[in-house]
Amino acid sequence: MLQCNRPPDLRAVPDMNTNMKGRTMTKANTAADFDAATAEINFNAGADAIKAGFDKAIAGYDNVVTYNKDTAEALIRSATVAGKGAESLNNEIYAYAKQSLEDSLAAGKAFLAAKSVHEAIEVQTGFAKTAFENYVAELTKFNKLLTATAKDSFAALESRAQAWVDLVQTGV
Repeated sequence: MLQCNRPPDLRAVPDMNTNMKGRTMTKANTAADFDAATAEINFNAGADAIKAGFDKAIAGYDNVVTYNKDTAEALIRSATVAGKGAESLNNEIYAYAKQSLEDSLAAGKAFLAAKSVHEAIEVQTGFAKTAFENYVAELTKFNKLLTATAKDSFAALESRAQAWVDLVQTGV
């Protein structure tokens, strides 16, 4: 319980004119020591804050560098897949063009060898029907090849979008 009517024990209160080393302090000494101590505390706090900020910046920089490296690798994989798809498409187009030319030459020879106008019309009708069916089949094949190439090409990049979201959310 607190007793307010009792005078303080002067032996328990340190002498305000004596510092911790036992020297008698003057007001000028005390102010200078206080300013030096405050400056040192502030300097140390500032140095610690700078070090912590620098460490955080380096960690963020490392994260960004890793993200960019992984993104570059994903772009290379994507371009490789797209290149292989374009090569496959080119081969398919070449094969179709070659086959179409051979079929046209064969139909032309059959048309010229026809003995009657009726037979020539039948040859031409058969060729037109076959050519159209082959054309539609090849377009379907090209469409499937292009779709598969685009899907495979963008698959490498899909994860990079989520990686960017994760990187931004970590506060880098």
